[in-house]
Amino acid sequence: MKKIGIIDLGTNTFNLLIQGMDQESRKILHKEKIPVKLGEGGITKGFIADKAYQRGIDALTKYKETLVSHQVDECYAFATSAIRCADNGKQFVNEVKSNLNIHINVIDGDQEASFIYEGVKQAVDLKDKPKLIIDIGGGSTEFIIANQEECFWKKSYQLGAARLLEQFKPSDPIKLEEVEAMEAYFEEQLGDMIEMAETFEIDCLIGSSGSFDTLAEMISCRNGSCSAWEQKSEFSFIMQEYNLIQREIYGSTLEERRKMEGLIPMRVDMIVIAVIIINFVLKTLTIHDMRLSSYALKEGVINTVNTKSHPWQKSLL
Repeated sequence: MKKIGIIDLGTNTFNLLIQGMDQESRKILHKEKIPVKLGEGGITKGFIADKAYQRGIDALTKYKETLVSHQVDECYAFATSAIRCADNGKQFVNEVKSNLNIHINVIDGDQEASFIYEGVKQAVDLKDKPKLIIDIGGGSTEFIIANQEECFWKKSYQLGAARLLEQFKPSDPIKLEEVEAMEAYFEEQLGDMIEMAETFEIDCLIGSSGSFDTLAEMISCRNGSCSAWEQKSEFSFIMQEYNLIQREIYGSTLEERRKMEGLIPMRVDMIVIAVIIINFVLKTLTIHDMRLSSYALKEGVINTVNTKSHPWQKSLL
């Protein structure tokens, strides 16, 4: 059985997926996340800070061992906002290539959005009516308007949760005027997205990755079955449950969030920013249907490298 490894070098998390690729099935052999917070301390200044840089190297060193132990046939690594926007991003890429023999493909926001769409449509039946897909990362956030057959519009914005956290430096707990300041900023930055969403009469939001995973986990824990959402490729939010939990997140301190079941330590600060983004979109577009796709960029990469000709360079482990 052919084995493919995918490394997604996100701003908050480095993700590893190892999948078997035989004709009958695509069996997941290994999934892992390491919180690296690559943007911490430097993302708004355009560089990867020393401690974050080393966390990234350590995570990839561990992943290299895992890939070798699973005897993968091909490995593809992709870097997104934190590395592509950093002055020392190229240095990081070169060091990883020299020391670990992992070739990192640095992709732009447009390609990142394309991969996310390819992943989401494997997990969620988008049907004919266009949906709004949102992937809130640490460095950037991707917005995609698509149905099952076609992507109509996509754009990546420098509106990642880690980037906004360092830019706005909100109080603990966040103040109403700080929320309003962020919403005004989103209105200014996301004008073209809002216009396109209204043109396509969007009434459903599909979230992928980190923050949406966390919200699904928190809600599942409240319902007495943590991680139940992981059993399926999609999760439908009951808006009453979401509204309850987002209000608690808004009104809580960092220490109070540390004690919330289902909220992992890495996201206790950024979940507030993510909720502000989600609420802004829901309110601005009057959306009452929100779902989660458990597939995102790395699953989209798997689909792309396995079914289409592509320019991506694999790592020689």
